[in-house]
Amino acid sequence: MEDLRAFFMNNNQINIPKMKKHLIMAALAFVGFSATEIQGQEQSSYWQQHVDYTMDIDVDVDNYQYHGTQKLVYTNNSPDVLDRVFYHLYFNAFQPGSEMDARLQWIQDPDGRMVTNIGTEEHPKMQSRIADLKPNEIGYIHVNTLSQDGKALEYSIEGTIMTVALADPIQPGASTTFEMNFDAQVPVQIRRSGRENADGVHLSMAQWFPKLAEYDYQGWQDHPYIAREFQGVWGDFDVTIHIDPSYTIGGTGVLVNNNEIGHGYQDEGVKVKKHKKKKKLAWHFKAEDVHDFTWAADDEYQHDVVRMENGPVLHFLYKGDEETVENWRKVQPFTEHGMKYFSEHIGAYPWPQYSVIQGGDGGMEYAMCTLITGGSNLNSLKGTMYHEMAHAWFQHMFATNESLHSWMDEGFTSYISALAGNDSKENPRANPIAGSYRGYYYVVNNNMEEPLTTQADRYDNNTAYSIASYVKGKIFLAQLGYVAGDEVLEEIIKEYYNQWAMKHPTPNDFIRVAEKVSGFEMGWYLNEFGQTTHTIDYGVKSVEGTKITLERIGRMPMPIDLRVTYTDGSFEDFLIPLRMMRGHKKADATVIEDWAWAYTTYSFDASKEVLKVEIDPSTIMADVYQDNNVFEVK
Repeated sequence: MEDLRAFFMNNNQINIPKMKKHLIMAALAFVGFSATEIQGQEQSSYWQQHVDYTMDIDVDVDNYQYHGTQKLVYTNNSPDVLDRVFYHLYFNAFQPGSEMDARLQWIQDPDGRMVTNIGTEEHPKMQSRIADLKPNEIGYIHVNTLSQDGKALEYSIEGTIMTVALADPIQPGASTTFEMNFDAQVPVQIRRSGRENADGVHLSMAQWFPKLAEYDYQGWQDHPYIAREFQGVWGDFDVTIHIDPSYTIGGTGVLVNNNEIGHGYQDEGVKVKKHKKKKKLAWHFKAEDVHDFTWAADDEYQHDVVRMENGPVLHFLYKGDEETVENWRKVQPFTEHGMKYFSEHIGAYPWPQYSVIQGGDGGMEYAMCTLITGGSNLNSLKGTMYHEMAHAWFQHMFATNESLHSWMDEGFTSYISALAGNDSKENPRANPIAGSYRGYYYVVNNNMEEPLTTQADRYDNNTAYSIASYVKGKIFLAQLGYVAGDEVLEEIIKEYYNQWAMKHPTPNDFIRVAEKVSGFEMGWYLNEFGQTTHTIDYGVKSVEGTKITLERIGRMPMPIDLRVTYTDGSFEDFLIPLRMMRGHKKADATVIEDWAWAYTTYSFDASKEVLKVEIDPSTIMADVYQDNNVFEVK
């Protein structure tokens, strides 16, 4: 038996056919070696890849083109031998006939920023803006040469993905160096990246360089760029950008030659030499422990600097019209508040700077920065800033696989940014996320809901994606506070940061933290709310004197908070634990017998004659039909 145990412990990477693997697991369980021991061994062997980018970029601001060289040192920390790699060439999406273009042609609710109406007011017909791009307006990345440790490589390009056959396989624990020469063109602003956006920002440079795809325990994450989410490999970036001296740049990293460049980056008291008009400036940035690099540039940027006490340096880059200037200056103290709030309620911000930049469309988060369009409405600017800054934690610090788990990124961000924004108000709301539930109920009641396990680009429509990722993901956290207690939820979020910052966590990693912090079994919650479309629907079935009977109508079980009002005018709160939790939250309520999921009804006797029964007075539980939550005796 010991030999058998040793064999499987040392060979847990073997590809065993599914049926045979189940039989082997059963046999091992019979001899006292459980399947969970094998799976636990696999889960405990955490690893992640590492990249070091050195790039030199020469930009022609007149024709929106740039030439680049890239040196990439890639370390294979996986247990696997890699015989090929994949690169993302995101700008190739902005070409007629691309997958992004095709998606816009048939999706029933295309992103309004990416289409134009070519029909009439009575009979609108949406046309992809990408389909009309001329050759000098498209985006592209052309790879001219690529080598591995000095050996020329063969590669093929299919849309936004480049497949590279390696000259020498990369062994576990080994590093290799790729060197590339490429040319690129910045597309007309369609989505996130581009030139001359709605605010007139000249260059918004996101997803602009050939980026090595992530390889993790699920294999290569080489998803084509169709519209939405991203994933990257942790590493260090050393980037030099040569550009017209009238342009100011903001973005990822720290400007290491700041006293030569100036443009508001110079140290206090330093006088910067006057730049020659026709000689390009070489902006040299370094960024450590990030999985992306983004920048924006304009010749009319104003640049404000706020040096926080016990926090990073904040940079604000924005256009100079009067209304924009006023609001972008007013948003700066709120940005300080956001940085302090997130650091206190999640964990410390680890990088030396954060930049809020006018650029992009709407708002989009990147490493150490965000691109935000607009400034005519201060409340909108504040809300977008809070959301995008929160992404510095829930994406750029945790780096979940956005394509597979977009709700962990967008939903968690939406939750914590709503709390931060509410905390900054003179009259904060008792429940700042109450309105979010309406969106979730809308997709449920209109049969549009898809499980959160759906890949981000595979949702049937944009509405279903948005509600699932932003709203249901937000409710996932808020409702976890209902299940485990709000104070416990705060501890869970902080411990999640302590255990998984900089590590690409999965939904299971989060729920295991929740279990360890709370002491409750929580796998049922992840399964039901995060991996199915089961809904919550509880009702008060009957009240007879002192006897109360509740019923579970929906498929998803929950612990129940209950308020009972008696005929004498007094009331009593009850907590009905969910048996499969193996425990319950602390509550200022009378705890009664638990309710097992298999039973569709539950009855108990109150101490006095009952006038009214109300399920979940807080309305934090996402009960899809609440008309039956309150029962009044007539």
